Amino acid sequence: MRDPRTVLIRPLITEKGTRMKEAGHTYLFEVAKDANKLEIKHAVEKLFSVKVVSVRTMTHHGKVRRLGRFAGARPDWKKAAVSLAKDNTIELFEQL
Repeated sequence: MRDPRTVLIRPLITEKGTRMKEAGHTYLFEVAKDANKLEIKHAVEKLFSVKVVSVRTMTHHGKVRRLGRFAGARPDWKKAAVSLAKDNTIELFEQL
């Protein structure tokens, strides 16, 4: 297994993520592009000492951006929605 700190890059705090947290104990994280669901589950359980029920992942493709005649692209990234058991919370999200 990989180090949990290389699997989870950062928590995502958005309006939609806040609604998901309040409604269904679901938290959003930006994760490594090559991380699978099992690695994400073990990383969240180890770092935050919680019980993970399910993990859903989404890959976001970077936008093509232009500056004059030069074109480039923002990097692709991966997002994970982690659902926890009813009695578990992550303190990091509660403080913000």
